[in-house]
Amino acid sequence: MLKNDFFKEVKSFVFKTYKNELPQAVVYHNYNHTLEVVKAVNEIAMAENIEGSDLEVLLLAAWFHDIGFIEGIENHEDKSKLIGKKYLKSKNYSKEKIAKVFSLIDATGMPQKPSNKLEEIICDADLYHLGDESFIQKSNLLRAEWELLCDRYVTDIEWLKENEKFLAKHKYFTNYAYDKQTTQKNKNWLKVKKDLKKALAKKETPIKKNKLKKTKKEKQQKEDRPEKGIETMFRVTLRNHIKLSDIADTKANILLSVSAIILSIALSSLFPKLDKPDNQYLIIPTLFFLVMTVVTMIFSILSTRPKVTTGKFTKEDVANKKVNLLFFGNFHKMPLEDFQEGMTALMNDRDYLYKSLMKDLYFLGIVLQKKYKLLRIAYTIFMIGIIVSVFAFIIAFELMQNSSGIS
Repeated sequence: MLKNDFFKEVKSFVFKTYKNELPQAVVYHNYNHTLEVVKAVNEIAMAENIEGSDLEVLLLAAWFHDIGFIEGIENHEDKSKLIGKKYLKSKNYSKEKIAKVFSLIDATGMPQKPSNKLEEIICDADLYHLGDESFIQKSNLLRAEWELLCDRYVTDIEWLKENEKFLAKHKYFTNYAYDKQTTQKNKNWLKVKKDLKKALAKKETPIKKNKLKKTKKEKQQKEDRPEKGIETMFRVTLRNHIKLSDIADTKANILLSVSAIILSIALSSLFPKLDKPDNQYLIIPTLFFLVMTVVTMIFSILSTRPKVTTGKFTKEDVANKKVNLLFFGNFHKMPLEDFQEGMTALMNDRDYLYKSLMKDLYFLGIVLQKKYKLLRIAYTIFMIGIIVSVFAFIIAFELMQNSSGIS
């Protein structure tokens, strides 16, 4: 029956009406829901041996039962009947059958109270999703529709309570729907109860925590803890400075290695040849080349040379907050007990702790500035020395060639 020409026209009319006139906010009572109800009505009716005109009016009621949502949620059943009446009259449908269709549409209103077999079928079909695995998804769509159309906002707990209550009271009327859908409906009910229990437990947890009274000492300790954002700032900044220091040391090591290789090659290859009269033209370029290499190595070594302070501090220094206990150079010669006492004083004084971290960061920056300044000088000397040495060797070689040609 669903595939005859009459119902094809009905389906096309309903589809176009929903597509062109249904508000975007209606996310549940739309064409998809109507199509699912029609299929459920047909499935249940076949199982319950409903045929002929009874099946026809059932299917028409299913197609039109929610179409009134195109004009608003209030009294949508009455609006659905008006739209259905106008369409069915245009198709010369009999008044008696139209009246039956309207009776079936009225039966879908909540709470459901069907009075005959046909009303039981359409009631079960309208709530067929209660026994589907997609129940949670469709329930969320219905909640969203309430919020958009009715400004009815409920909490997760309130929504779960409403669903749990509805599922607990609901019962399918027809034998077919009861047999097929009840098992999954009960699973959905248990899932809602479980989710509700979790939500209530999650809500009670902070309440219980807030009821626990904290002592004055615990509150004070919490207030005295450094803020997490400040700790993160110091941690990230100090780590970045340490990485920069590692990079500087690596660059200095590269320059030292290259200079040492060049120096060893020059000493082994060039120096033995300088005592010959024919190679005197190489003396000045070679000496300049060696001087530039040695100066480069000196500046590279200076950039990596460590500097350690006395390694001692007094209790007066700690009391006056003059010493940075976070730098090893200030305590490496101190007895363990004195160091522990100083660190305890540091940890119990937030301002002292922050100032120590600031000092550590500041002086680390000073050291980095010196490192990179010396490295820049070393790389500049190395670069200029290489270039000048190459030109010096070329010039010396050209002068040697010219002098040989004259003689």
